[in-house]
Amino acid sequence: MEHAIYLVTLVGTALVVAAAFSSLIAFRFGAPLLLLFLCIGLASGVDGLGIEFDNARVAYFAGSLALAIILFDSGFGTPLNALRQAAGPALSLATVGVILTTGLFGAAAYYLLDLNWLESFLLGASVASTDAAAVFFLLRAGEINLRERVRSTLEVESGTNDPIAIFLTITLVEIIAAHANPEANVLATNLVLGFLLNMGLGAVVGVLGGLGIVRLVDRLNLDHGLLPIFVLTLSLMVFAAAGAIGGSGFLAVYLAGLIAGNSDIRAVTILKRFQDGMSWLAQIIMFLILGLFATPSQFPAIMLPAIALGLFLMFIARPVAVWLCLIPFRLPRPEVAFVSWVGLRGAVSILLAITPLLGGLEHGRTIFNAAFIIVLVSLVIQGWTVGPLARRLGLIVPARLGPLDKVELELPGSAHHELLAYRVAPGSPVARGERIPRWARPSLVLRDGRSMRFQDMGRLAAGDQVYIFVPDRYPRLLDKLFASRAVVDPEDADFFGAFAVDPARSAAELEAAYGPGLTEAEQKLTVGALVTARLGGHAEYADRVLLGPIELIVRDVDDKGRITGLGLSFEPTAPVARVPVFLSAGEMGDRLGAFIRNWRKPVETEAVPGDEAPEPPIGKATTGS
Repeated sequence: MEHAIYLVTLVGTALVVAAAFSSLIAFRFGAPLLLLFLCIGLASGVDGLGIEFDNARVAYFAGSLALAIILFDSGFGTPLNALRQAAGPALSLATVGVILTTGLFGAAAYYLLDLNWLESFLLGASVASTDAAAVFFLLRAGEINLRERVRSTLEVESGTNDPIAIFLTITLVEIIAAHANPEANVLATNLVLGFLLNMGLGAVVGVLGGLGIVRLVDRLNLDHGLLPIFVLTLSLMVFAAAGAIGGSGFLAVYLAGLIAGNSDIRAVTILKRFQDGMSWLAQIIMFLILGLFATPSQFPAIMLPAIALGLFLMFIARPVAVWLCLIPFRLPRPEVAFVSWVGLRGAVSILLAITPLLGGLEHGRTIFNAAFIIVLVSLVIQGWTVGPLARRLGLIVPARLGPLDKVELELPGSAHHELLAYRVAPGSPVARGERIPRWARPSLVLRDGRSMRFQDMGRLAAGDQVYIFVPDRYPRLLDKLFASRAVVDPEDADFFGAFAVDPARSAAELEAAYGPGLTEAEQKLTVGALVTARLGGHAEYADRVLLGPIELIVRDVDDKGRITGLGLSFEPTAPVARVPVFLSAGEMGDRLGAFIRNWRKPVETEAVPGDEAPEPPIGKATTGS
């Protein structure tokens, strides 16, 4: 017995260490990390090194706990501004999108696999949700600076779509296991009512649990070493409590993390670091267990139809579902195309495919093997193309900040302040004389081995170490002040235009200078307000607006989303690569309106701008962003 304990511990820790080392390979070559973890599990399983693991209940139990930890960390790290920015599109994808994907994929599975309709939809539900961990690892590994709107949409969708897919999967397993063959209207009614009850209870428990976690952390004076474990345990209690009363534990734990992460919770820096490490460990354990549970020798029997279904999911089911969900939102076609492609399937799909085995379904192993192959196809094809596609669609923007040397320090006994240590970077705004905001309180400066009060140091110089007291929810303006200038790639040198334009200037001056065809109402706006209106009411860093012969580029926005910097270019960017995606409702309206205007008015010959454009009367030349 004692020897077995040592042997199991040795093998288990060796697998985790191997997975951790494989992350270095993934960062080096940009490989999908989840794919490496799964391959390590497959290579160690019954068809590889010979480790036998065929306990579906243990695999599902361990995977569910790991997923709960990952979802809590995902919610904890999601800022409210990202949620507000992407709530509409992301929640539409996470609910209606999952249902549409399940239906489309289930119809294809019925004709390609030896499954009945309910079993086909069950397979569709198990692969209907996306894997956030795989997507954002690839974005970080490839050093991809994606547009914030697209990143937020993918992040919120992947954090909220798992509960929907889990509910559909478990419900269909229970119906099939009971040998029921309900009518379509009865099935739809039961699904809707069960969904509302499951999600409603999960949401209530999640909100109350999140508020309770914040209250307990602030009231109890726990040691900093014990506090992260206490919070993690409370999150799992929220997960279990919601599931015990018939609610969605996964939705509850995500909402609890969202509330706790966006509140004035104590020791937030320590909690984030601990949860980041626990999330990594949970992913590694979940992926390894699922890889060990699979039996690759059974794959050839359904290899071809499963691969065909994986391609159908990537090229038809997911894009159609994304387009239908995003029609009401005015998202550009490149962003819709990218969101539809970055629907990577991962550990959640494999975990859900275990439920038919738990339910004792006749074709449970077929469903599991098909889901596993579909996940592998998704990771191999989509996983290696995320970065190239983002660049091809023009969704990569130059980095806003250069290198930043910052250390965040928790203050003992303080719930609402932090101590930040910045090293002044050469070329940073503070090194050039920019003032530190009044709400920040510099206290100490280290220079050449000597420490002095900030008031006695005069102007800060490159290399100074500055200690600043700030509120724990301090604006990220300080990062901008202490960071060095971002190194712009030669290909992005003209990304923000050759001239700077004051957003506070009147748009009428643009009309007088370049004649872009602004309406009388638009000429009464400021240039910043005009750009914001043309962008649908919300502007973000690197957005572009074409106005006749010129193009205005958003160089910066403040914490409230107001444009603070604009660039002007006389050479509008080339159109992005054409992709097979549908128009949004906004583009449909624009094209219909343009058609009506052109039909009513005679065609006028447009003036051709000269070879050399003059310096703009309302702007000034600039070389940076």
